[in-house]
Amino acid sequence: MIMMGVVIAYLLGSIPTAVWYGRIFHGIDVRQHGSGNAGATNSLRTFGRKAGIIVLIIDFLKGFLAVLAASFLFPDTTRYLPMLMGLAAVIGHLYPVFAQFRGGKGVATALGVIAASFPMTVIICMVVFFIIVFLTRYVSLGSMIGALAFPVQIALNVWQVNPNRDPYYIAFAAALFLILVFTHRHNIQRLMKGTENKFGTKK
Repeated sequence: MIMMGVVIAYLLGSIPTAVWYGRIFHGIDVRQHGSGNAGATNSLRTFGRKAGIIVLIIDFLKGFLAVLAASFLFPDTTRYLPMLMGLAAVIGHLYPVFAQFRGGKGVATALGVIAASFPMTVIICMVVFFIIVFLTRYVSLGSMIGALAFPVQIALNVWQVNPNRDPYYIAFAAALFLILVFTHRHNIQRLMKGTENKFGTKK
């Protein structure tokens, strides 16, 4: 059951929203334009606001529904399954089987996973994201710091409320953060060089 759930979540995450949107409505592959990323931000820059919003919502739902599907489809399995399926959905978004394993950076899908797993925590992550983007205009920096807020909150909540609580939740949050850091490794290099693209400007 666990393996089946992980496979289902991976396939759900593999839906290449930005790629299919670009091909259907514009006849082009979004990965050949802008930053080359198959995500909401590059869809916004390449196709406009409508495309960015649609891609963002669908990518968010991939992660959100993957977590909810665990309890709905496999109610008698381990309590860890929802988070395993959430991670599988993010991996599917990064390496989609339906798009030559070239996907996006996983931010929107990871946000959906967090929202379904820890609804209150996601609010703080989003606030941190918007503050960083507002101050710096770097979406990549906002995404990473916003993601960092997730394991920090989980660690503080876990150890303050119950020191003996299962640390699996911290490991889950940390894994999600590290995945997003990995997908933004080139952005980190550009940030260090001062050549990272700012939100609202064109390359």
